[in-house]
Amino acid sequence: MKRKITAWILATAMTAAMLSGCGGEKAADTSAGAGEAATSAEESEDAVQGQDKEAGTSGEKDVVTALLPPVSATYQDKIMEYVDAFNQENADIQIEVTTASWEDMTQKLDIQVNAGSPPDIAFVGSDGISKYLDLSMIINLNDYLQDELSDFDENVLNYFRNGDGTYGLPAYCEVQCIGGNKEKMEAAGIDWENIQKNGWTYDEFREAIKKGVSTEGDDTCYGFVFACAGVTAKDYFSIFVKNADMPASFDKDLKYAYTSKKMLTFLEDLRALIDDGSMPKELSSVDAGKRWNMMLTGQTMITGKGLSSFERSAYNNNKMLEEGSADAVENSIPVEYIVLPVPVFNGEQHALGAVDGYVCLTGEKNPDQAHLQNVAKAAYYLASGERAAYTCQELYLSPVCESGREEYAKLDPIVDKNEANTACVELLTTQIAEARPDIPAELSAKAIKIEDEVIGPKFQGLLSGEVSPEEMYQAIVDAGHEAFGEEGCVAD
Repeated sequence: MKRKITAWILATAMTAAMLSGCGGEKAADTSAGAGEAATSAEESEDAVQGQDKEAGTSGEKDVVTALLPPVSATYQDKIMEYVDAFNQENADIQIEVTTASWEDMTQKLDIQVNAGSPPDIAFVGSDGISKYLDLSMIINLNDYLQDELSDFDENVLNYFRNGDGTYGLPAYCEVQCIGGNKEKMEAAGIDWENIQKNGWTYDEFREAIKKGVSTEGDDTCYGFVFACAGVTAKDYFSIFVKNADMPASFDKDLKYAYTSKKMLTFLEDLRALIDDGSMPKELSSVDAGKRWNMMLTGQTMITGKGLSSFERSAYNNNKMLEEGSADAVENSIPVEYIVLPVPVFNGEQHALGAVDGYVCLTGEKNPDQAHLQNVAKAAYYLASGERAAYTCQELYLSPVCESGREEYAKLDPIVDKNEANTACVELLTTQIAEARPDIPAELSAKAIKIEDEVIGPKFQGLLSGEVSPEEMYQAIVDAGHEAFGEEGCVAD
């Protein structure tokens, strides 16, 4: 297994090198708050080690290790309180947490996986379970949890399923969409209320963002900006491709879908938004932090990706502006953030549901069943109850487990929430592309490799104008044929 792991991590490292320079979409955007705060991994580890020394870990306890990112604005602080409570309540189990920033999370986890000694619990996206299945390093929770699994909403839990197995516990289901400045959209004649309820086509979206472009002196306001520096470009591709009649990388016949001619049209359409002048030509250099600052400083009418928590971030910055606080974003303006669906290129309306949560991993030490049972117990604790409730409230989301909803009802309600945004998110949640546990892990792992090694770099080239839509499409077709054979790819 070590040889197989090393080969995979080498490919991952090579991809990371090609995309180096910026972290993921969840990195560096501290002003956006939930899901995008950056934390120094080294400082966090020092803090955790100090707490461990103070706690005086008992040798009689079974130690369960966890690697966790800043899931929400205060998650890494709160999680220590929850872990302390768990450790005091359980005489035989000790959870030990290492925290990492979002941009360090993947690298740190990959290094531990390559060494054959991953943490017992890691916080990952559900779309990543296939690679751990392919490496035989992920635990099937069906073997250790029974009634606990029924606590979670079935349709969300399905994202962590493959075949008959359940390989993770969801912390939340976040609709990844786009969002706009209400005042600027209304000035451009955009009926955002109708769009929230009924969606919009690509052509409608293209014409709308043209109206959002304006120039005042040396300052330009764009119609649309998406964070595309480094690996964040993958978000742009993944979120929008769902509405190009390719809701998954495989169709129902398990043929690789991205070789369809619909992919070429999709790529041409995305490039046209830049050529129209509605988006910055230097889009590939816009990272998550710059994207959000452009929104708050009036440099864009619509931004992406959009998260529910951005409404709260905009509200907080508006309050600081009112109070004359020096903590407000420099040169920012009041912004009422409006949630918007992604336009439909063709096919049905689909939303990308980011279902992240806790997976249980095992390496070369072959832990006994008693330890694995404790790991599963600890993972359920982190994913449920008060922990789920508080995290989801910070993210402006509804919990995806019954125990979380019960605790959520006890929390103080959010003030000044835009109910139109709430209704839009609820509608988009019903439109999330279905989970595909029917796709074999081996196929998913190959598709992820194509995304990392071909789609990501080529898409960056497409955005910068160095790669044409035709060249990118052909590269995807070639990679698909090599990985799955021509008979295993969609041809239309």
